[in-house]
Amino acid sequence: MRLFPVLASLSIVLSGAARADCASDAEIAAFVGSFTAKTPAKALGAGGSMEDALCTAGKLRTALSAQLGPVVGYKAGLTSKPAQERFGVSEPVWGVLYRDMLLEDGAAVPAKFGTVPFFEADLVLVVGSDAINSATTPEQAMAAVSEIRPFIELPDLTLAQGEPITGETLTAMGVGPRLGVLGAPVAVGDPARMVQALGAMRVTVRAADGSTLVEVPGAAVLGNPLNSVLWLLSKGVRFQPGDLISVGSFGPLLPPGKAGGGATVTYAGLPGDPSVSVTFTD
Repeated sequence: MRLFPVLASLSIVLSGAARADCASDAEIAAFVGSFTAKTPAKALGAGGSMEDALCTAGKLRTALSAQLGPVVGYKAGLTSKPAQERFGVSEPVWGVLYRDMLLEDGAAVPAKFGTVPFFEADLVLVVGSDAINSATTPEQAMAAVSEIRPFIELPDLTLAQGEPITGETLTAMGVGPRLGVLGAPVAVGDPARMVQALGAMRVTVRAADGSTLVEVPGAAVLGNPLNSVLWLLSKGVRFQPGDLISVGSFGPLLPPGKAGGGATVTYAGLPGDPSVSVTFTD
């Protein structure tokens, strides 16, 4: 995976925020200390603008890369209506994916994998061509994707009780990176058909006992998961071949306790009706 182009494009995105009011080095260090110890953290970016939040996110990204490995892609967050309503925002937020946060299908993780742990049904697109940066429609974006991977994201909201959780504070903290579980690659095939399949598929989250926790159409993410790509492009993000794009949640965030020991997400309507699973341990 090409890591240096990812970092180069991040510098372009953040250049406009270079003069913003970033968190201090001491504030970043305190947050990273809490993140590492899995203890409640003080919010970064509280009361500031989105420009401030993006500046802070850039500083935090450098610090977290020392623990989570290099940046390997991007993530859109709060892309479903329930998620936006929960956090009082009118559009998504975005952060990045780190190499060492990504696990393979069937991974076992502690139920208390973070300070304020959650899990959610997600999906990853793997960029196949930098032509994606010129996309203005879902079909054009899909034509530049090399494969699709089922994805359960395991975000950590990290913040202490009473700390503000807003679009700005979520952005400043990188939209809660901690872990994520990737399923086997799904071939794209005909791009136009895949666009239709992504919007029409049924995404179902099941607990360990088989009970259904969430069931929504693919259109729950911004009308079509490919629209997450277009939204990220509208925010100045630029992609390189090999980058991963997490399109965001297909439903509400769920605490691991709801899963009863594990969760499986299926994508009925994609080729082979793929799935991905995670086990939660005590």
